[in-house]
Amino acid sequence: MLPQAYVYPKRMRATRDLLRRRNHLMRKRADLLAHIQNTASQYNLPPLGTRVDRKGERASIPAHFPDPVVRRSIELDLSLIAHYDVLLKTLEQELALMAKGHDAFAYHLLRSIPGVGRILTLVLLYEIEDVNRFPRVQEFLSYARLIKAQKSSAGKIHGHSGKKIGNTHLKWAFSEAAVLFLRKNPDGQKFVERLAKKHGKGKALSILAARLGRAVYVMLSRREPFDAQKFLAST
Repeated sequence: MLPQAYVYPKRMRATRDLLRRRNHLMRKRADLLAHIQNTASQYNLPPLGTRVDRKGERASIPAHFPDPVVRRSIELDLSLIAHYDVLLKTLEQELALMAKGHDAFAYHLLRSIPGVGRILTLVLLYEIEDVNRFPRVQEFLSYARLIKAQKSSAGKIHGHSGKKIGNTHLKWAFSEAAVLFLRKNPDGQKFVERLAKKHGKGKALSILAARLGRAVYVMLSRREPFDAQKFLAST
């Protein structure tokens, strides 16, 4: 749980809210991409055979739909996607500049984690804001929904709180970071394979996400970059 007296700085809060707005727009864009794919299936058409999310591969998509009315619907989707692409690119550049103005050192620390790109870095930076507001790593992990929040009284644990307590944006960010961490990372893949033998694949990814959360807490607290060798030292 967060200290009750904590007040999020107004300037960073505004940027955090803008970042959340960016994520909302990205989901809208994803809905449009899914609609194009689903429309092809709905009208029993063959697979598109192209990547709708890639700008250079979209020109041939409308012709895939023989019905002129359906084709017009797809053209509207593509126009909106192109507009979102321009807006999102500009917004992401602006947010990165804001982040470097708020805490450039923390921004680059987070970028040192394999697989963590600009957007995940921004989400982690602004959803955490100041890691020192969490006295212990367990409280941070609980806030990020990486471990279950405990109910305690007089030093005794009385079960766990609900799964929805905490920050859903951090939960998403660390879950994404765990998957991306494994890309082009043979050592990371071997690490998760060892975990999977003990706990199963799904649980192994959850453990990796929580471990990344712990690493981020240490990195930001000590102002040190990610240490892959130490991170993968043991299961």
